[in-house]
Amino acid sequence: MARTPSTMVPLGTPAPDFALPDPAGRFWRRDDFADRPALLVMFICNHCPFVIHIRAGVQRFATEYQAKGLAIVGINANDWTQYPDDSPAKMAEEIVRAGYDFPYLADESQTVARAYRAACTPDFFLYDRDRKLVYRGQFDAARPSLETPVTGADLRAACDAVLAGRAVPEGQLPSLGCNIKWKAGNWPGQ
Repeated sequence: MARTPSTMVPLGTPAPDFALPDPAGRFWRRDDFADRPALLVMFICNHCPFVIHIRAGVQRFATEYQAKGLAIVGINANDWTQYPDDSPAKMAEEIVRAGYDFPYLADESQTVARAYRAACTPDFFLYDRDRKLVYRGQFDAARPSLETPVTGADLRAACDAVLAGRAVPEGQLPSLGCNIKWKAGNWPGQ
């Protein structure tokens, strides 16, 4: 399994806009969450062992933090023509299997992933009320190859700070996961 780290986009970077469909065809936009004090954008997918390893923890986290006012969006940017397990139909199945209660969106063109400079799954981007980046990095130190428990400690600490109006610590560790499955000619380095 490939081990790709986050790109660690500079803090303070504005959240790119998006308009993406969920598997049922409803389009969601960044500004649909304008009334929320913070926005978490997660790049995830269905088949990545790193995402599968933490998905139950991500769902517990999502339920808890959405109740605190955090807006959460999951985005799947993988090329599902090459990786059919990440197709919208399979995303619909994943929503049920994982119990996701947040919008899980398909970025077929991969333009949103490129705009966010997402590199891996999972990749987490937390924005404050002004939609400026305050955290990018790992959910926690858990990995499929380790016995470290899935707690979401790193992301929880960042969310607790931003929701309380405090500064998020800058000592942030990159997420680690499978590389986004880019379409030919779409890889950000090209």
